Amino acid sequence: MTDTTALDPEDRKIVTLARSVRARNGVPEGAAVRDETGRTYVAGTVALDSLKISALRTAVAMAVASGATSLEAAAVVTEAESASAEDRAAVRDLGGAETPVLVAGPDGTVRETVTAG
Repeated sequence: MTDTTALDPEDRKIVTLARSVRARNGVPEGAAVRDETGRTYVAGTVALDSLKISALRTAVAMAVASGATSLEAAAVVTEAESASAEDRAAVRDLGGAETPVLVAGPDGTVRETVTAG
């Protein structure tokens, strides 16, 4: 486990944003990504009858739709042990294999940092 206060302030910000959207929307996961210019994109799990997409993939899609060309970092707040292969693939598609993905529990404590690759 990682002490969230020891994180870089920009990484702490995306974990906090991901945690906030999860709590505010009452969804299983919250996520945030930071693009190459420092802009952040925040999303929660989408669970419609006709559309199911994870929070992290939704955040990546929002970044792409807004014109981002790369990612600096991603964060997901989840009860799952790690980020799924599909979520990491979406981050890798936009940010590259070395893009860090911070995985935090519902309390905001970062459990692990993995690369997208």
